[in-house]
Amino acid sequence: MIVCHCMGISDRDIHAAIDWMRQSDPQTIITPGKIYHALGKAADCGGCMPLFLQTMRRNDNLEVPMHLRGLRGHGKTQEGGYEGRREGHRVPQQGTPF
Repeated sequence: MIVCHCMGISDRDIHAAIDWMRQSDPQTIITPGKIYHALGKAADCGGCMPLFLQTMRRNDNLEVPMHLRGLRGHGKTQEGGYEGRREGHRVPQQGTPF
């Protein structure tokens, strides 16, 4: 089945690229951009992205390596959530005194 009409990418191409990437580097995180690059192509209009992602998710080799799971800190930094900004970093709203 053709997934990306602009670049002529099929579901078989996507699965083959995922399988190849996983075989060559079991620790890699596979993204749509890496699949396009492995196929020697680039995303064009983006209209295929929902079907592209759905096709990727159906592949058993897409799993994130176990040691890389749960690394996201749920939006907080280790320093306490300020991301290096001072507490009063916001610009005052219009009409309020400085």
